[in-house]
Amino acid sequence: MTVTYTSRVATARFGGFSQLLLLWRGSIYKLLYRELLLFLVAYLGLSLAYRFLLSEAQKRLFEKLVLYCDKSANLIPVSFVLVPPVHPSPAGFYVALVLERWWGQFRSVPAPDGLMVAVAGNVHGADARGRILRRTLMRYGSLAALLVLRAVSTAVYKRFPTTDHLVEAGFLTREERRRLEGLRSPYNKFWVPCAWFGALAGQARREGRVRDDCALKLLMEELNRFRGHCSLLFHYDWISVPLVYTQVVTIAVYTFFVTCLIGRQFLDPAQGYAGHELDLGVPVFTLLQFFFYVGWLKVAEQLINPFGEDDDDFETNTLIDRNFQVSMLAVDELYGEVPALERDRYWDAASPRAPYTAAAAPLRQPPFRGSAFDVALAKEEMQFQPLEDIGETLGDTLEPRPRPPPGTFTRFSLLRRKNSTVSEGGGGPEPPPGAPPAPAAPGDGDSLGGDMTVLLGDTMGGGSSPHDRWLLRPSIDDVV
Repeated sequence: MTVTYTSRVATARFGGFSQLLLLWRGSIYKLLYRELLLFLVAYLGLSLAYRFLLSEAQKRLFEKLVLYCDKSANLIPVSFVLVPPVHPSPAGFYVALVLERWWGQFRSVPAPDGLMVAVAGNVHGADARGRILRRTLMRYGSLAALLVLRAVSTAVYKRFPTTDHLVEAGFLTREERRRLEGLRSPYNKFWVPCAWFGALAGQARREGRVRDDCALKLLMEELNRFRGHCSLLFHYDWISVPLVYTQVVTIAVYTFFVTCLIGRQFLDPAQGYAGHELDLGVPVFTLLQFFFYVGWLKVAEQLINPFGEDDDDFETNTLIDRNFQVSMLAVDELYGEVPALERDRYWDAASPRAPYTAAAAPLRQPPFRGSAFDVALAKEEMQFQPLEDIGETLGDTLEPRPRPPPGTFTRFSLLRRKNSTVSEGGGGPEPPPGAPPAPAAPGDGDSLGGDMTVLLGDTMGGGSSPHDRWLLRPSIDDVV
């Protein structure tokens, strides 16, 4: 069902996307032509009635109605409601929301690849018992995915409408069907094969087919990841885009174009109405507007549930066939099958390089080393300059600072006397003006020994802690 055109646009060329406009299957023309024809027929019917069936008085009244509808149509925010605006808005992201939901549903389709690799690598035994364990484990995984897809996809449900069809197709045994139908639960039972998988994996561990607990843990992690995809897909089908959101978008679009049926009519140029100087008969740009806006709405209508039978819906039956076949091949025929080891053709090559065909040779490109390697420098610009010359060139900003005397701090003066900046109780009176400065006490100033004495305190006992008399403060050199 999926329309694939990737190979048509593999290389950008003149009119590349234009060639896609000629495709019919999965195209917007196939999706929209009925609505467009209905709109055009209704428009031409009103136009012919205005021109040939109405009297002069009725024409004047119809012309007033046309002018009123044309003015009022601008009040319906079709582009704001339907098309995503530049700035985020709850009302403008309907199509973007549906597209994001569509991609999320595709990513939630359960694929057994990780599970089958874990089973093939951790459930051992080349005998019949080991083989039936691996095949049954993968059949349970395929059955869980099939029960979910059967619940959300009409194409899969038509293929497997009852559990009898699952038994006949080989996904379910009669004993398993009896147990599945005997389980009293009104909810979807896609989780039951996952429970069977876990129980069987535990049994294989007890039998020694799964050789350690780490391997069993890996199996259960892959099972939970697989089951999580099944659950997410089921909930996508259960929780839809809110109905009011879809309704308001649909009402806005169709109300706008019902208004345009009347408001975009061409009037008699002889009446002198503004904007009606030309009578074309067919509203070309209104039809283009209908094509774009209703086309956006139809795109959202097709993408909102990709598990139907539209041209671009997911090929769920093909996915079932592929996943079931690949998983059985991986755990059965490919189990333990490793090709014979032999030296590759580049065994003695220090720098192996794969060959090119004649068609691919023109596409070969030199290795990318970084954009800075494209910078071109003159030879004289690549010479190192003495640091003294650089300092003279840039001025005094790079001159080295004088080395401080040994045993002093230059970046921070860690400790200052508190009474040198503020006067508190117990700090002593300030010296009178003109008196000589008092001798420095231990730790006063920037000497390392004094400061260490103050920081460590009287470690030998006795005396009060000096921390009450000192303040941590940066020196003036470090103030920004």
